[in-house]
Amino acid sequence: MLSIRGLNVFYGESQVLHDLNFDLSAGETVAVMGRNGMGKTTLLKSLIGMIPVRSGEILLGEKNLAGLKSYERVAAGFGYVPQGRMIFPYLSVEENILSGMDRISKPVIPEYIFESFPVLWEMRNRRGGNLSGGQQQQLAIARALVSNPKVLILDEPTEGIQPSIIKDIARALNKLKKERDFALVVSEQILTFTLEIADRFLIIEKGRFVHADRRENVDAERIMRFLTI
Repeated sequence: MLSIRGLNVFYGESQVLHDLNFDLSAGETVAVMGRNGMGKTTLLKSLIGMIPVRSGEILLGEKNLAGLKSYERVAAGFGYVPQGRMIFPYLSVEENILSGMDRISKPVIPEYIFESFPVLWEMRNRRGGNLSGGQQQQLAIARALVSNPKVLILDEPTEGIQPSIIKDIARALNKLKKERDFALVVSEQILTFTLEIADRFLIIEKGRFVHADRRENVDAERIMRFLTI
């Protein structure tokens, strides 16, 4: 589904990501974990095209997306939920979701969105800025999903959200992933959340992958040491 090959990213002359490689299979979830400032958000922004790559390939199927604009990557099959959610605060919930369907001439919000996130149906006429942090995160995920992505990219989805809502989001993502057949890349620091959704774990430190685990043999204590050092 997705192959990252030799990805190098710089801020000016300072190298931030160093020759990163990983693969993502169809329907798989990969969690990229690490402390703040280790390169998680930079990696995800480089995948979606918000930060240019100096060298390397971002292969979605056979197509290299590394030189494309962000909107072209979305058209190719990426969905993106940024850190901080970035919903439109003065638009209604319904209008926010429809903004993710701008390539459709007469868009209609699919039923699965409100089935998966019932709070969005209840608040569909409310302004996005009046929602809680957890509700805004569900809205941002819904907006990304209506473009029918092959790969959904989530940056720090649990940030500032209460634990009960985090569990709801994990359940919804697992259900949607099976029903909608997309793969998932998530950057995160909360191990309990990633243990609910991830098939594989990649630990990033100073722009390099330093540890990898599969769900079936995950060493939670070792991962926690990377997150707390």
